[in-house]
Amino acid sequence: MIGTFWSLVPAIVAIALALISKEVYSSLFVGILIGGVFYSGLSFTGFFSHVVNDGFIAQLSNSWNVGILVFLVLLGAMVSLMNKAGGSAAFGNWAQKHIKTKVGAQLATICLGILIFIDDYFNCLTVGSVMKPVTDKYGVSKEKLSYLIDSTAAPICIIAPISSWAAAVAGFVSEGENGIALFCKAIPFNFYALFTIVMMFTLVLMRFEYGPMTKFENPFGESRSSDEKTTAEKEAVGNGGVIDLILPVAVLIVMCVLGMIYSGGFFAATVPGKVEGEMVANPAYLNFIEAFASSDASVGLVLGALAALIITFVVYMSRGVLKFKEFMSCIPDGFKSMVPAILILTLAWTLKGMTDSLGAASYVAGLVSRSAGAFKMFLPAIVFIVAIFLAFSTGTSWGTFGILIPICIAAFPDTSDPIRVISISACMAGAVCGDHTSPISDTTIMASAGAGCNHVNHVNTQIYYAMTVATISFVSYIVAGCTHSLGLLVSGIISFSVGIVSLFTTLIVLKKLLKKRANLERNL
Repeated sequence: MIGTFWSLVPAIVAIALALISKEVYSSLFVGILIGGVFYSGLSFTGFFSHVVNDGFIAQLSNSWNVGILVFLVLLGAMVSLMNKAGGSAAFGNWAQKHIKTKVGAQLATICLGILIFIDDYFNCLTVGSVMKPVTDKYGVSKEKLSYLIDSTAAPICIIAPISSWAAAVAGFVSEGENGIALFCKAIPFNFYALFTIVMMFTLVLMRFEYGPMTKFENPFGESRSSDEKTTAEKEAVGNGGVIDLILPVAVLIVMCVLGMIYSGGFFAATVPGKVEGEMVANPAYLNFIEAFASSDASVGLVLGALAALIITFVVYMSRGVLKFKEFMSCIPDGFKSMVPAILILTLAWTLKGMTDSLGAASYVAGLVSRSAGAFKMFLPAIVFIVAIFLAFSTGTSWGTFGILIPICIAAFPDTSDPIRVISISACMAGAVCGDHTSPISDTTIMASAGAGCNHVNHVNTQIYYAMTVATISFVSYIVAGCTHSLGLLVSGIISFSVGIVSLFTTLIVLKKLLKKRANLERNL
């Protein structure tokens, strides 16, 4: 079963069960058990050893994963602090005076998500904690807030040259210093990310919803205010003002950026050389972009969040916003609020470990490499679909980059060949799309946590929007592949124009059809 289609079965079963049963914990666990059975060959001791030692323990002892879990706990504590201090409630009341409509609340959420482009994890939890009081005021559902958060996380990071995602992609490119340059060239062809951003603005401005989202949102998006107290207002015990939310968030952003470039060697004049004991000049010294490319997001985010928590403690205590006992009670409260996300992440990482041990990556890589030469014009579209399938099945976009980007580079070694850049863009776009729609994706899990939304509801409501954009992106990659001989500029303009026109046409037709059906149902 190793290195065959069976290697993807554990993830497929887990995803199918989650969507059918609406219960994600047991679904992921069943997938893990199936992976253990497949790998062990029905060996009783081999099964338990693989699931426990190679699965749960290996994932929870991984330094990257531990860093993300610590970051989650620290961020949960920060959110709890801002709520209890009254900062979130004050910001919600202030925003209500300046943001007058439901449309305005959603547009503000999108804009904030675009501004926080450093890291998707950071984006998901920060945007949720800041905007939830505002969206609650205007009756924006948790499901819609989750969609807006998730769609301004990975899709924004994958087109931002200064982000943890750009650093990851550059690391998978075997071109040394040209990694970031190649990433920048690929941005105009990252159709899924670009069209997702356009899709969000269009849906909000058209006041239009479709698919399962209509169970939680009015299909035609009429604005309404909520007179009920928000969660932030219920939790508030301090006398904090707007500054008690704005300042901690601003400090958190600055500290996380500093933490990431610190982990990338920005402040180090020398680093260990190739010879043992040798110290050489640091190539990242005083080079912001190179430091980001070399950064460890897991370490950097923890450093930033811890520094922000300490500074928030000093500010709150000095201003008398919270008592010491109230401040310290927020630490376990923040941990408790993140337990569901931590549990889902642990199960999702373990399931990924199961599929990795079964050789899922090598199986998919073989499929792509065998089709590279025969379907050159259609390779971007093929890579896009394969990347979606792989990221959806494994729940990781970065792992998908690591598998497919080297294949695209090997298939087209000529750096001047436009199809090379388009194919790499398709790989990144497909990976983000699969990650965006997968119930076992850590980014999707954290978007649910950030909005306080039921995870399965988030997946069910988002997938219709994501698949609409994915279909249009697929068509755009076919056009880009067929026009690549005209050069990157001309091919990009043509394929992007086709995609944008298709997206607007699709949404306008859908709205008219649903409006017509609603009128018929009303008359009956």
